Order: sequence, then structure tokens, then C-alpha cells
Amino acid sequence: MRPTGFMHIGHYHGALKNWVKLQSEMECFFFVADWHALTSHYDDPSVISGATFDMVTDWLAAGLDPNQSTIFLQSQVPQHAELSLLLGMITPLGWLERVPTYKEQQENLKEKDLTTYGFLGYPLMQTADICVYRANQVPVGADQVSHLEISREIARRFNHIYGREPKFEERATAAIKKLGGKPAKLYAELKTAFNQDGNADALAQAKALVAAAGSLSNDEKELLQGFLTGARKTVLPEPQALLTPTSKVIGLDGRKMSKSYSNGIDLRDPPLVVEQKIKRMPTDPKRARRNDPGNPEDCPVWTLHQVYSDDERRAWVVEGCTTAGIGCLECKQPVIEAINAELAPMQARIKEIEAKPGYVKEVLHDGCAKARRVAEVTMLDVRNAMGLAMV
Repeated sequence: MRPTGFMHIGHYHGALKNWVKLQSEMECFFFVADWHALTSHYDDPSVISGATFDMVTDWLAAGLDPNQSTIFLQSQVPQHAELSLLLGMITPLGWLERVPTYKEQQENLKEKDLTTYGFLGYPLMQTADICVYRANQVPVGADQVSHLEISREIARRFNHIYGREPKFEERATAAIKKLGGKPAKLYAELKTAFNQDGNADALAQAKALVAAAGSLSNDEKELLQGFLTGARKTVLPEPQALLTPTSKVIGLDGRKMSKSYSNGIDLRDPPLVVEQKIKRMPTDPKRARRNDPGNPEDCPVWTLHQVYSDDERRAWVVEGCTTAGIGCLECKQPVIEAINAELAPMQARIKEIEAKPGYVKEVLHDGCAKARRVAEVTMLDVRNAMGLAMV
């Protein structure tokens, strides 16, 4: 997530709640996208630091556990920037210009100058964020699946240029068998000597062995020549969408809940503030008077009932709204109570975290160290594949 400060219930139900679940099921990396924040807020970076600590505090309060997942700061893992730069060498400009959100954001944020390379190159950094951990799954809702397509295209192009065809290793293994018993064993030994010890003589002997093999076709010889150095291997897996259940929480004004719209309910909002915000929410315009019937589908409050109410409560809302049996304030009260009940334990946890100075910084420090170690393994392979290995 970009560092926007305090989290709101849209963040929680749209992503955080699911992150908490996933961290116990698979290896997960969650990071503060502070470089991404600069793509649209480069003119005021002063807010990033404070917003980072506020946001991570809310993550921890919501249930993210640094003992189960890796929580880190993007800008403290330079491998993200390196891979983004290298991916930029092979990504056609037209791909970036055609990303739907590129023009949409320029339209929606006309007060900002977004005609920068950083903003245009956002998808490159996004791809690097994913691929530097060789992540094979990215948790997204159905409406975000298309955003991953360009990341897959970039990874696919990288592998096409520097990687290998599908089933490369299986084909190589089959070709090795065709060498015959002793030559196949010698090939394996020479390959190991080169890859583990950097033995140049072993590489030369293996190449001569392959070139002289009468049992191999020219394609198979080329295959095994590449297999020797490891230069033709899958370096960047294509990331796939991990479709996850997300609850769309509409903002207080009927638009998407967003910091930029100031229409959210923060995880830190005290009960009285939550009550005031919900009571001010607009409702179905057809219900101008208490006795006017309405339609829940035309009311933003109904989206909150979809998240916070059970089937029985929702049936009560539908019946009461369509018959004018209940007023709008009556309809809002169960939502107010449910939100406050959900936020209470998180707010208690926030107080505990803030009472331990340095704790969030320690979590980020440890997470960054682990993220750098994992990312560097990928970058070693990337550099080798691109001919940038240390000599």
C-alpha cells in the first residue's frame, strides 16, 4: 500500500482482513510503497515518513504479524529499483501509455502534474515489486485482475529475451539421456563443476562433448549448450492473480472510500466520531420524508449493511426501507454499533503498539533485511541472464 497514513475500514475489508488470513497459509510479503507515493506526490515528500509509521501501526493492529510475514519499506530494498530499471530496458513505451489507469488518473487528478516518467513507469515498478520475490500469486479482487496483465506481459517478454521456452529443463534432461551412459554422466559432472566452481575448462570440455555427440540434433545441441551455463532458464515467473474475497466499502458520500476524497471511517475513529459520520451519510433521495418508501440498492448505507449485517438484519432493512417501516436513522444504528464493535480491539492494540517506542521501526528494520536477502537472490539470476554478472 502507498503510505497514506491512518487506515480506514475500506482498506481493512478490501485488503487487510484478507492479508491477515493469507499470512498463515503461505509466505507473504507486505510493503509500504513509498516510491510509488512519489509518482504522484513527488512535490510533498514530507508526509511520507509519518504516514508510513501510522499505516504500519494500523496494519499490526489489524492483525498482521511480523513473525508470520515480511513487512518492509520499499525504498529500503534497492533491488526493487534495480529490477525496475532493467525491465525498463525491454518494455515498449506503447505498453505503458496504453495502461488504462495512466489516462484515468491524469483525468481524475488534474490538479497534479503527472506528465513524468515516474508516473508513466509505475507499471514497471509494480512488476519489479512482484517479480523481485518471484511471487507467483498476488492477492487481488476481481476488479484488479487486469492490472496484473502488464506485469505478466513484461515478465513474459523478459523470459522470451533472456529466459527459456516452456519445459526447457524437461527437454534438456531428455537430450542428456540421448548422450548415453558415460557421456551423460560426464556432462552432468562438467556442468556441476562449472556452475558450482566456475571451472572454465569444465565448461569448454562440456561444450566439446555436446558438439561431438552424433546422437543429438542441432536443436538438442543448442539446448544443452545453453543448459550448461544456466543462462536459458526461467528467471521471472509470470505473476498470477490470487482471487480473494473483498468487500467493497462505499465512502460516506457514495463514492469509493478514499483518503483523497476524505470520505472514510478510520480504524482510529472513536465511537462518537463513527456515529456522527454515519448519521450524516446521504440515503436514498426518494426518502425525503420519513413516510416515503425507498430502495436499499439506491442507498450508500446499504453497502455497509452488506459488510456488517447478517442475512436477518439485511432482510429487516429491505422490508423496512421499501415499506417506510423504518426511518433512515433506525437503519443506520446497527451499522454504527457493528463498526464500533469491530474497531474497539484494533484501537486497543494501537495504544499498546504506540506505548512501545521503536517497535514499528524494529519491525520494518527486520522486514527490510529479510526482503533484501530474498530479492538479491533473484537479482543475481537477473544480472547473469542479462550478461551483467560480476567478472
